[in-house]
Amino acid sequence: MWSRRSPLKSAVPSNVVSPVRRCSRTACGRPAVATLTYVYADSTAVLGPLATYAEPHCYDLCAEHSERLTAPRGWEVVRLTDSSAPARPSGDDLEALANAVREAARPPGRAAEAQNGRRGADPLEVARRGHLRVLRSPDN
Repeated sequence: MWSRRSPLKSAVPSNVVSPVRRCSRTACGRPAVATLTYVYADSTAVLGPLATYAEPHCYDLCAEHSERLTAPRGWEVVRLTDSSAPARPSGDDLEALANAVREAARPPGRAAEAQNGRRGADPLEVARRGHLRVLRSPDN
């Protein structure tokens, strides 16, 4: 028996299917932002950026579920960062920023006192403005 329908057309039109990939967690309808893959031989769960294509043995997760991901006992979680995403500042970055703001806010007279009274000051340092230093040439 031959059908007049094209094999590519669905028998029942559906408006339920969304082109946006959704989180694989049950009852979560948020958009997926990361893909989870298990490497059973190494007891490792790998969480990385959203894969280009949906794979049958991978799980797409939303932002909330990807942040809260834990692995079974004895397993390791490897989180791959997306190089196109902006990096979050680390504790060292924030501390350096705070020090630069303190140095810039210090009155000029106190900045010179702090520089002269500092132990282990660089002998090549001629002047300082904020976090920038002017150094003497090592040849002189």
